[in-house]
Amino acid sequence: MREHEFTIELPEAAPRLWALFQRYDLWKEYAPAVLDVEIVWPGDADGNGLLRKVIYPLPFGRRGESFELVKNVQPGRGYDYVMLRSGLSGSVALEPQGPNRTRLRFRERFHMRTPVLRWFEGSIYRFINKKNEESMRGAAAWLAEHREFRPDLVD
Repeated sequence: MREHEFTIELPEAAPRLWALFQRYDLWKEYAPAVLDVEIVWPGDADGNGLLRKVIYPLPFGRRGESFELVKNVQPGRGYDYVMLRSGLSGSVALEPQGPNRTRLRFRERFHMRTPVLRWFEGSIYRFINKKNEESMRGAAAWLAEHREFRPDLVD
């Protein structure tokens, strides 16, 4: 089992980041860890029970696909998710730090179930970690370039 935690302070208000993270149609614009997202089931009004299909890049030009179940949603603050086929789980948390400052915590647990793939688990996971970190930075960069996106949520 591998675990990864990434924490970064972003120059954006938590509600604005949250609003962007809920726009699955925009993920591929700022997240190099995402090639496409399809909402399979919307879940409840807060997003609990949401099921999303995420297509993501893998090393050597390959593509992966995961079905992610979102749970424990705290609107504007974070959520947990489980990748149904792989057993990977993770969480995203937004912690306001002041006007237009938010600490983002991203956690993930990963374990390859296929014995042959376990040989490559370290290199695959380093690749995925790097893409996830780039995606979190990409969200802040996207918001900086798109000031018209939810200006009502700027502190």
